[in-house]
Amino acid sequence: MAEQKRLFLLDAYALIFRGYYALIKNPRINSKGMDTSAIMGFMNSLFDVIKREKPDHLAVCFDKGGSTERTELFPEYKANRDETPDAIRIAVPYIQDILKAMHIPCVVLEGWEADDIIGTLAKQAEKEDYKVFMVTPDKDFGQLVSENIFMYRPARMGNGIEIWGIPEIQKRFGVERPEQVIDYLGMMGDASDNIPGLPGVGDKTAKKFIEQFNSMEGLLANTDQLKGKMKEKIEANKELGLLSKKLATISLEVDVTFNAKDYEMSVPDNEKVQEIFEELEFRRLKDQFIKIFSGEEEGTTAHNTGTETGKKVASSAGSGQFSLFGGDGASPATIKDSSSRKTIADVPHSYQSVAPGMAMKLFLQNLMKQTSVCFDTETTGLNPLTAELVGIAFSWEATKGFYIPFPEEKEAAQKLIEELRPFFESENIEKVGQNLKYDIKVLDKYNIKVKGSYFDTMLAHYLINPDMRHSMDVLAETYLNYTPVSITELIGKKGKNQLSMRDVPLEKITEYAVEDADITFQLAQQFRPELAEAKTDGLFKDIEIPLLRVLADMELEGINLDERFLNSLSEDLNNDIADLEKKIYVAAGTEFNIGSPKQLGEVLFDKMKLVDKPKKTKTGQYSTAEDVLSYLAKDHEIVQHVLDYRGLAKLKSTYVDALPLQVEESTKRVHTDYMQTVAATGRLSSNNPNLQNIPIRTERGRQVRKAFVPRNEDYILLAADYSQIELRIIAALSEETTMIEAFKNGEDIHASTASKVFNVPLNEVTREQRSNAKTVNFGIIYGVSAFGLSNQTDLSRSEAKELIDTYYKTYPKLRNYMSEQVDFARDHGYVQTVLGRRRYLKDINGSNAIVRGAAERNAVNAPIQGSAADIIKIAMINIHKKLEEGNYKSKMLLQVHDELVFDVYKPELEELKTMIKSEMEQAYTLAVPLDVEVGLGQNWLEAH
Repeated sequence: MAEQKRLFLLDAYALIFRGYYALIKNPRINSKGMDTSAIMGFMNSLFDVIKREKPDHLAVCFDKGGSTERTELFPEYKANRDETPDAIRIAVPYIQDILKAMHIPCVVLEGWEADDIIGTLAKQAEKEDYKVFMVTPDKDFGQLVSENIFMYRPARMGNGIEIWGIPEIQKRFGVERPEQVIDYLGMMGDASDNIPGLPGVGDKTAKKFIEQFNSMEGLLANTDQLKGKMKEKIEANKELGLLSKKLATISLEVDVTFNAKDYEMSVPDNEKVQEIFEELEFRRLKDQFIKIFSGEEEGTTAHNTGTETGKKVASSAGSGQFSLFGGDGASPATIKDSSSRKTIADVPHSYQSVAPGMAMKLFLQNLMKQTSVCFDTETTGLNPLTAELVGIAFSWEATKGFYIPFPEEKEAAQKLIEELRPFFESENIEKVGQNLKYDIKVLDKYNIKVKGSYFDTMLAHYLINPDMRHSMDVLAETYLNYTPVSITELIGKKGKNQLSMRDVPLEKITEYAVEDADITFQLAQQFRPELAEAKTDGLFKDIEIPLLRVLADMELEGINLDERFLNSLSEDLNNDIADLEKKIYVAAGTEFNIGSPKQLGEVLFDKMKLVDKPKKTKTGQYSTAEDVLSYLAKDHEIVQHVLDYRGLAKLKSTYVDALPLQVEESTKRVHTDYMQTVAATGRLSSNNPNLQNIPIRTERGRQVRKAFVPRNEDYILLAADYSQIELRIIAALSEETTMIEAFKNGEDIHASTASKVFNVPLNEVTREQRSNAKTVNFGIIYGVSAFGLSNQTDLSRSEAKELIDTYYKTYPKLRNYMSEQVDFARDHGYVQTVLGRRRYLKDINGSNAIVRGAAERNAVNAPIQGSAADIIKIAMINIHKKLEEGNYKSKMLLQVHDELVFDVYKPELEELKTMIKSEMEQAYTLAVPLDVEVGLGQNWLEAH
């Protein structure tokens, strides 16, 4: 018997929106400043379906102009929707072009929604004996499911794909027949489509009514069987119920025809697809496209979803084809990389390895004559503290360069590096590199200090385009239209079979390593004028590059960790967690897995019924997210216990148990890695371990800081912290005289604000008034709303609004400054810090109010956060210089936002206390004095 053919119909907008919002916190921005998240999200879903399912037939359905029929019935239909974000509006033509190039039909019909088009096509194809899969996360499609029509819900947030057939629909909606989903939606209404539904009817009630009365009409004909308020409400809203059912019904009468020939998967226009991907700067998607359509991806048949339907589908999916186009005569080799980008194979180049003796001597003579040289170390691993040199590549002219291989034996390697010492220590030769901090740390083990000026292409690009990625491959493809050799071509993919760089033959490693140095050297020439054009060259030369040296020293230094203390803290935490477990089980009257959101939701909301209408996640289970639980915590002790339990469990796994594992064997210290190119505001971020996220609002969180201790008994930890630096910056930048005066007079700024806002003398300000003023002071920077303020304080919404209004009246210049920042951003597309660091805000003139609002808040916040980051960076550079010049034994160890931590040699303590405080306070002159608090201690907690 012939295999049943399979048709996949994709709901374009549902997948596009889903892709866009999945990346909303970390949007994909390319070098042209375009937000490509929506296109990327949709293409990922499309490729996932093609890869897993190898469909025979496929089409993508789009909405156009909304549903004329539904809007005529009910003008408010979908009227509550925000305007489509610009990134999605821009995405659609691109997606349609890609689909066209892939020879995948786009089905669009003016005045109809994709639901109706998919519904009509699905029913037609079913009659022609197709198995149809509707690819969409939208639950409304449940009404169309039948023996041969399934909902195919794409993978999301770590959950696999779900395939819903009749049994799943029965279970999810509490119906006997899928058509009853229409009655369910009609009764319950749908907030996202603005379908009103029956007042007072939610998920549970709708299911109960369907069980009892079978349909909307059955319910409305038998309202005499209802009681009380519910009976009144439903009788008064019969028309609304019938209208809602009509609005929820997917039409099967659209003027489209399923044409098997058109929808058949065929060989795409390879070059056109790749050309569009290159224009969008989609590297991974392009690679995926080549793999899928050349047959490399075989063997990824449909996943078994654990449902009967899933098993059925899994057995038929893919039909064991090698390539997607098993029978159409297309050989897998038809799809090749047709990149317009150059590679090492296309570009004439001269990359040479340097042999010992005469060749080396000539190379060194030539090297020392240069004024700017790019170098790149090849090593045995990614950890610079343990990695050994395999070789070093050099380039000072495009398409040319040299590679010096290093022997494995320690002494021989040291002997060879000595020959290069004059180059590295030369003050007159500029050193160019990509992520130079890594190379500096590797060379430090060989006792080599890299001197002279630096040019780091990663840092340069971070200032040119902070929102883009900064890896060398991305930069080479974007700016030089060149794809470098991939490391996996040399040593294979990650895993136990991966080779070491030492195993790669000399000629291969020479080509690979020198290419990196050559490309990096070319990128530096590209970025020099761009830095000057954006007026960020000063920031680059005076802040980011000098800071690179400082961070390398801090990271090499590391910090001492008291592991014994952490072990005892771990035991204490185990006891605290066990106590909380007991309390939670007693309150719940049952034992369950507190760490499982599903089980926790069932206990709190089904068993204990803490809330009438609990919030649900998209998958239909109860939401136990932080914000949901925090709201309930003050009224229900069990919820507070659960929040405490989560906090302690996270603290234990993320810090208390993890930190000892991050102690470096060779130094017995913890070495964090500071990233200069991650946060768009200019702040540093810390990795492996992340020391900036240790919670300090809770007692147990603070205890973790106790584990960081001085080098030995001759040292003491010193922590120096900028006091309220962001408020001081906002007062200075807005020239808000009242606030500036308060700071100049050394007043408590929160009490001073409270005194003015609540109109009471300074000495009569209550604790609560000060606390509310403090919340507004800090909240204003982040654009706090009355709703947000009332959530953070005991104020009602109207009291919060009044407080904010009074605040702005008290500080009128602050309000003006905020408006000016937004106006500046609207006109220029960016805002900047006191040192000219730019934050580009591409959505500041967008049409979507939510996205635009976020950009407006950033316009106010970025210059303040960014200026604070710039100022502490200046302080670090100046202090580091003084410590070096004075040949002090004391070292700077950590930077955590507005705080610096030092390991101070006790005999140096008095002079260093004065020096650190004064360097930090004088790092930058504002209209408001900067104030630094210095603390000392036998551990970081005591010092802080």
